[in-house]
Amino acid sequence: MGDQLKIGILGTRGIPNRYGGFEQCAEYLAFGLTQKGHDVWVYNAHNHEYNEGNWKGVHIIYCNDPEYKLGTFGQFIYDYNCIKDARKRNFDILLHLGYTSNSIWRRIWPRGCRNIVNMDGLEWKRSKYSKYVQRFLKSAEKWAATNADVLIADSIGIQQYLKDVYNKPSIYIPYGADIFDAPNPNILEKYTLLPFNFYLLIARIEPENNIETIIKGVINARQDKPLIIIGKTNNTYGKYLNEKYASFEQIQFLGGIYDVPVINNLRYYSLLYFHGHSVGGTNPSLLEAMGCSALIAAHNNTFNKSILDGDAFYFSSAEDIVDIINEVGSKNIYQNKLNNNLKKILTSYNWENIVSKYEQVFLNEVK
Repeated sequence: MGDQLKIGILGTRGIPNRYGGFEQCAEYLAFGLTQKGHDVWVYNAHNHEYNEGNWKGVHIIYCNDPEYKLGTFGQFIYDYNCIKDARKRNFDILLHLGYTSNSIWRRIWPRGCRNIVNMDGLEWKRSKYSKYVQRFLKSAEKWAATNADVLIADSIGIQQYLKDVYNKPSIYIPYGADIFDAPNPNILEKYTLLPFNFYLLIARIEPENNIETIIKGVINARQDKPLIIIGKTNNTYGKYLNEKYASFEQIQFLGGIYDVPVINNLRYYSLLYFHGHSVGGTNPSLLEAMGCSALIAAHNNTFNKSILDGDAFYFSSAEDIVDIINEVGSKNIYQNKLNNNLKKILTSYNWENIVSKYEQVFLNEVK
């Protein structure tokens, strides 16, 4: 195994995952590194629904997160609280997942350890942010890129961007996923769905995930198959979509679902899986869909294409989605695409490899 390291992971709302991609990454990394004999500590928001001090051998540190009271500004306070705590922990490695709200505190990052930052995607491009916030995020990106000891890029596109814009090298380590091999059609009964007779979309309900484009495409295709949308709708955009499409029986918002067998079976038994993410690097939900043998229709951008290549359909508009839906009558005839995506998960995007790559970076840094 090598030397035991004391590793802190911050930048997420906590584990086990109840939110999104970085939480998923933290969960797999923390568990995998613990299994390899390292001493791993993950920062959780104080109001995370999991409230034990230990999860599968991973130490949990709870810090006050006032986001529920202050909105986005609360994330900065939460990160400050986590960094302040990390200064007294004597970590060998502190892994920062993202930079959005913690690079502002770069001057108080612990100096007795190696600060490694996973740069995530191009946060400043997200349309939910005002021009002022986008300018701030561009600055925050620069602060993180120039102050980190090591940069991790989760996609080749982000790695190239960091080199072009900041002349900074980074280490490419993508996210991972598991192969789903336990389909159970009975799980569909709860949602009154039939195998391969519905469309699926799993995403945070944000404009840059092209949710409304997908909804419009499904409606305009005039098929009777439902579009199942999984993601919390308690934000402004989610409420807007819920109200606007409430009268369309075909459009079904199920909210957030975190039961992995349920999610995986929905992916597996969907006729088409829509991936509308247009900002960021390697998206975990895309890899998970690939591992579940989902037939994927993805937004046409560099990040998605670098992963899926020719093994998906691509859309840029609602009209494109209409064309895709009208082309795909059956999933079976696209078995080649499904098999190719499964091979990618087995060879490039499996968690065991990814945990080992992170471990190697960490060990190299403390030699």
